[in-house]
Amino acid sequence: MSAVWIAVVVASLGCYALKLAGLSVPAAWVEQPWVARIVDFVPAALLAALVAVQVVTSGNELVVDGRLAGLAVAALALALRAPFIVVLVLAGAAGALVHVVTG
Repeated sequence: MSAVWIAVVVASLGCYALKLAGLSVPAAWVEQPWVARIVDFVPAALLAALVAVQVVTSGNELVVDGRLAGLAVAALALALRAPFIVVLVLAGAAGALVHVVTG
């Protein structure tokens, strides 16, 4: 068996064990108000981290390019409550414009 398949099997078993551990937590712990507040913010924090990594990295290097400008424009459009399709178009246009201007 190759090293890749061993890594896949080990990762799968680890994910299963983590899921099982989550299901084994007593209900009284999960029903605490502070746990509910934390759980509400975890998906947004994970998504923000993924977006940040994709925007400012290329391979193993930090890169500042049109993607960062597109993200900034998208954040501004969302703050101004623009419709989602408008946010996408503005972010894409800003990223493309920066790419064209900077070469």
